Amino acid sequence: MIALAAMIRAHIERDGPLPFAQFMWLALYHPQLGYYNRELGQIGRRGDFITSVSVGSMFGELLAFQFARWIEVERDEQSTFQIVESGAHDGQLAFDILESLEDQESALFTRAEYWIIEPSPARRAAQQAKLSRFHNVHWHDALADIRHRVRGVIFSNELLDAMPVHPFAWNASKRRWEEMAVSLRDEQFIWTRLMQPNPPYPQLPAALLDVLPDGYVVELFPVAADWWREAAASLVSGKLMTIDYGGVLEELLSPARNSGTLRAYSGHRVGADVLANPGEQDLTAHVNFTEIINSGEAAGLKTERFTTQSQFLTEIARELWKGNDALPPQKVRQFQTLTHPEHLGRPFKVLVQSR
Repeated sequence: MIALAAMIRAHIERDGPLPFAQFMWLALYHPQLGYYNRELGQIGRRGDFITSVSVGSMFGELLAFQFARWIEVERDEQSTFQIVESGAHDGQLAFDILESLEDQESALFTRAEYWIIEPSPARRAAQQAKLSRFHNVHWHDALADIRHRVRGVIFSNELLDAMPVHPFAWNASKRRWEEMAVSLRDEQFIWTRLMQPNPPYPQLPAALLDVLPDGYVVELFPVAADWWREAAASLVSGKLMTIDYGGVLEELLSPARNSGTLRAYSGHRVGADVLANPGEQDLTAHVNFTEIINSGEAAGLKTERFTTQSQFLTEIARELWKGNDALPPQKVRQFQTLTHPEHLGRPFKVLVQSR
């Protein structure tokens, strides 16, 4: 948005180059002008991108079935349990999960508390309107509000990839990492590097650094790692799960990704100019799941699964549809979109850790 771009320009003119992580936070989460706070129409065929939720209710139905199986193992038949969602957007996934639990798992549904972590008043209002018929939904501003309180499931879907990242470029001649920042030239945003970047820096083996091309970009996810640690601290017992696109570090260090994985999305088109039009396009990066896995294990969690969305959902569907050979064509199409490698099945990964 013009006002946000002008605000960022004034900041740079006053204080010098802006670390990209701060630029990304302003572009996405500025309280009034950020991409995710100005409207709710980004997702879907008429928006900028589709998600597993926008494909249809099948995604929520499969997750509800899996959550119920996990809860049956963890909890006795009388106690309440929590399903906690962070990054609930307009509440559609919560609606699909709750409706499925109500229809298919009525005994569990009566003991379920659905908690949504939502700091945005506008998003919370939209979620409350969407979920008004369910009386077991509660809202919290931050994970800190539920610390050491969750017995059940904490999960997110396409949340970590939209958290601010710190891109670092490798200076081969000086053998050092330089944090990438945003500066100005003729009123246009341009890339620059900080000579004294804020740690931490990418930690790669010396043998790899010896052959790493000059200018090779690696992104760090300290905000996402901190979020995962906070979620782990909220979990007394149960599962912590995220679904997002990315991979472990070895997968992300590809010769085809010299410039990193940062991308912009607008009108269902992928763009490489992540500095253009702040507040008007989505900014994402492939999640470094090595960071996330290590954060959870350092917080005492056990890694149970790290797999593709295709494999994860297929295993759930196999159990859910056992003995049912006549699924409605609409459900079949939704499942194919969620799991086919050329659609959403391959890019998205599922990480499940437990306590």
